[in-house]
Amino acid sequence: MTAAATLLPGFRDPVHAAQQAFRALLDAMARPGRIRTLPAPEAVPQGWTPALAALALTLFDQDSRVWLDPAAATAEAMAHLRFHCGCPLEPQPGRAAFAVIADGASAPPLHAFPIGEPQYPDRSATLVLAIKSLTGGPPLRLTGPGIKGSAIAAPLGLPADFVVQWADNHALYPSGIDVFLTAGEQVMGLPRGIATEEA
Repeated sequence: MTAAATLLPGFRDPVHAAQQAFRALLDAMARPGRIRTLPAPEAVPQGWTPALAALALTLFDQDSRVWLDPAAATAEAMAHLRFHCGCPLEPQPGRAAFAVIADGASAPPLHAFPIGEPQYPDRSATLVLAIKSLTGGPPLRLTGPGIKGSAIAAPLGLPADFVVQWADNHALYPSGIDVFLTAGEQVMGLPRGIATEEA
């Protein structure tokens, strides 16, 4: 079997599905804490979830330096990204524009990724974390832009010290990183401007 024959398909309807996924991702960031469902690709690389694959097909391109954690860096996944997205794979987390973390519970510390610069806060990384579930975990109170008053989110499977790390990240605003939390086909946005605390 040739290498080309082993490549996995992406979206069945690439244009329509990517547009649908893009709108869902924008909405997830605009309304932090709310859960959105992404269109599922036809196939998902080994070590990945449908949401991780859908987000990659939607946002990654030749200008995106993508770092993969060991769980995400399977040969099948790397071939999938090169073929469908054309994105360069970045070996150093400190130089990544995006980071795919398939094992959210053992993610590197947030400070391992670019936080941007005071003049260019957009030169920061966006992390995409796969966790067990977007519900059923310890409740967190979210406050900030896009939230009227406060909102409660309860993601399950975050790193043990995520709330402390996120407080440090939030304090860097407008610098800092943004995070998409994913589980199955679902996604939740956590932009850097949002403050979190245990509810």
